[in-house]
Amino acid sequence: QLQLVEYGGGLVRPGGSLRLSCAVSGSTGNYYAIGWFRQAPGKEREGVSCMSDADPDIYYTRSVKGRFIISRDSLNGTVYLQMNNLKPEDTAVYYCAADMGPVAHQAMCVLASADYWGQGTQVTVSS
Repeated sequence: QLQLVEYGGGLVRPGGSLRLSCAVSGSTGNYYAIGWFRQAPGKEREGVSCMSDADPDIYYTRSVKGRFIISRDSLNGTVYLQMNNLKPEDTAVYYCAADMGPVAHQAMCVLASADYWGQGTQVTVSS
């Protein structure tokens, strides 16, 4: 079992920045892939960015490329999503999720499918 807890959501003006954090814990502590997802009101959940130690190619959905960066602290395992130049259309509940494999991290994001999910954190971009 893995537990994931997200931090860092809030209200930000268009053009601003936020950094989301995902604390990962559990009896195994290991996973195959991890990523960030979001769900806006009335829309389906979508994969924002996913990564895996098995593949250096990090996935970003097209709408966030060049603005968002996913990273991981190798010491404590916390996963981050740095969000820059935020737009109103980025408003959503953001979730951290991990998968035990063997699905590739790109597929994890495209399918918005994972084994373990956090509770989500609200990000609102508004003036």
